[in-house]
Amino acid sequence: MHRNFRSGLPLRQKNTAAREFTKNFSPVNKTDLRQAILRQLRTELDRQAAAASASRDEAISEESRAENKWDTHSQEAAYLAEGQSRLVAEIAEGLAHYAAMPLPDFGAGDAIALGALVELEAARGGAHSWYFLGPRAGGIEVELGGHAVLVLTPQSPLGRQLLGRRAGDTVVGPGRGAAATQRIVSVR
Repeated sequence: MHRNFRSGLPLRQKNTAAREFTKNFSPVNKTDLRQAILRQLRTELDRQAAAASASRDEAISEESRAENKWDTHSQEAAYLAEGQSRLVAEIAEGLAHYAAMPLPDFGAGDAIALGALVELEAARGGAHSWYFLGPRAGGIEVELGGHAVLVLTPQSPLGRQLLGRRAGDTVVGPGRGAAATQRIVSVR
């Protein structure tokens, strides 16, 4: 019996485990994925809008008025309110992009593009991870089918590597201490 050098598992057992993992994740409902992303963005939008409003109120409050030329409290609050307002606008833009985004189905040989759900397998240890290539809001992690799915944008280092690749290709992503090679298992 042949054994996988890295995991020590018999090859047949390791491949069966990977297929079982992928099978348990099927069928992929990208509409549910989009709804989870939209829910998270709406929650963040509400949180940031409240923070921007509080900062704006702080900046114009009578209590924040400068007592001397070195007192910059109201100016600092105004800068904070402006930054938070920009973040609110960015999140609102992300919401609009996701709401209007088409959710294409990808076949076994299709190249990765915007809207793809990608399964990667680490070369060391065989751990599987899921990524969704979205137009905005990279870094959001949502739950889908009991698995964590991380949103990537085409501008991110891993997103740039994934664009145009297909199942079976490898990518090199950041790892703990060193770069980690990952194989693209599936594109949906």
